[in-house]
Amino acid sequence: MSRSLLTRIPVPIRFGALIAVALTAAACGSSGSSSSSSSTGAQAGASASGTAMVISTKAGSAGTFLTDGSGRTVYLWVKDGMGSSACSGACAALWPPVTTSGSPTASGSAKASDLGTLTRSDGTKQVTYDGHALYYYAGDSGAGQTNGQGTDSFGAKWWLVAPAGTSITSAGGGTTPSAPASSAGGGWS
Repeated sequence: MSRSLLTRIPVPIRFGALIAVALTAAACGSSGSSSSSSSTGAQAGASASGTAMVISTKAGSAGTFLTDGSGRTVYLWVKDGMGSSACSGACAALWPPVTTSGSPTASGSAKASDLGTLTRSDGTKQVTYDGHALYYYAGDSGAGQTNGQGTDSFGAKWWLVAPAGTSITSAGGGTTPSAPASSAGGGWS
């Protein structure tokens, strides 16, 4: 009479093996999801501490423009209506909305009175400036980069935002120099 391999292993060892497998699976699962949620939070503009988003400014070759508190450039999309966002799905993957968990705050020459939020279809709060929804550009890999400036994607132009709340329609995409340039304003196009 032959017993299967599993029945020949003592019960305490079988139980220990099951616990080891469960702990390994849990450790793999939790490290994967925390990494995923932290990269999503950074991409979407949420601060690591869960505090409100800070909107600041930076001077560059296109003029003085809005950034987040880390210096990452934010943009507006001409297709959006006042106080609304038309960017979702693939658009929001390339142009992640700037989100906040509280009331956004201003620094630099950004005006606190121009800051606000709108509620997206998924329930997140997107930061607005002078009524225009703000976005990051996935093609900007670091602070001060403006690679999305003037891009025409998803049916309309994407522009830097001046502290006055207007779009900056001048050239100047790419990485901005550290020396300040003169301010350039512009209207909506």
